[in-house]
Amino acid sequence: MEGIEGTAGDHNRRHLRRASVWIAFAVLAALAVRACLFVVDSAQYAVVTAFGKPVQVVKHPGLGFKLPYESVRFFDNRLDAFTPASSEFLTIEKTAVVAAGTITWRIAEPQKFFETVFDLAGAQSRLADILFAELGAAIGRNALASFVSADSGVYRAEAILSEVTDKCRTAALRDYGIEIAGVQLQSFDFPKQNRARVYARMASERGRLSMRYRSEGEEEGSKVRAAADREKTRILSESLKLAQQHRGEGEAQAARIYAQTLAQSPEFYRFMRTMEASRTLLPKSTTLVLPLDSELFGLLTQSGYFGGGARRQARAKEGAMR
Repeated sequence: MEGIEGTAGDHNRRHLRRASVWIAFAVLAALAVRACLFVVDSAQYAVVTAFGKPVQVVKHPGLGFKLPYESVRFFDNRLDAFTPASSEFLTIEKTAVVAAGTITWRIAEPQKFFETVFDLAGAQSRLADILFAELGAAIGRNALASFVSADSGVYRAEAILSEVTDKCRTAALRDYGIEIAGVQLQSFDFPKQNRARVYARMASERGRLSMRYRSEGEEEGSKVRAAADREKTRILSESLKLAQQHRGEGEAQAARIYAQTLAQSPEFYRFMRTMEASRTLLPKSTTLVLPLDSELFGLLTQSGYFGGGARRQARAKEGAMR
């Protein structure tokens, strides 16, 4: 019995050792698989390195494979915005300005990026250097009015920034594998110690410009007013000439009509003139003493005075005098 029990115990121990070996092998296999596989997200690039040297670059999302002794570095492939600190520059007329720009960028070549800048901090340091050099050179080649003028013919900040973007893009892609999407001017101002003097000079220049425009406007206004006065005088002269011409023609026509009317009925004409004179001879509340045989009262004393009565009365008076 003891021999049988010993044999069964040895058999069980062999089974346990075999199971432990298989379990250990499975664990080691799982660890090996885990060490050889990695997952790349859609917003990432992956660079596989062996002892610090890149051996594989993965740009597409999915499952990747590497050797157990190799390492994986992940980089974000999305757009990023970076604004370096403001820096002081000089324009072409030696005016000190403080400017800052914002760079939008992404990783274009993961292997070159890893080999040159290594990480985000290194990339931002290199981008700051590139922007400082190109923006400073662009400001130094242009006048202050190119960035702050209200005159569309002088202001060209957008064209200058486009040139800066092209130069930064070329340098960053060539040296660091970085693609620059754009450069924008974040701020543009004067140094604090120079602001009062510069603003005073700008106000003085604008004052002189305003006075020049006002003087030119007044001169042009005087020319316009003088031309208008000459035109007014000409129009009034022509109008007066035409008015006198028409008035003369009207008076001649009226005289002709009066003459024709008088020739047709002299007595009626005398009657109308006498009536008009009686209405306009004296103002109101005026007393006038006239002889009864006055022509003004002839119509009142004799209804046919203007139909021949006046002539009969005149003949009677002449007979009496003889």
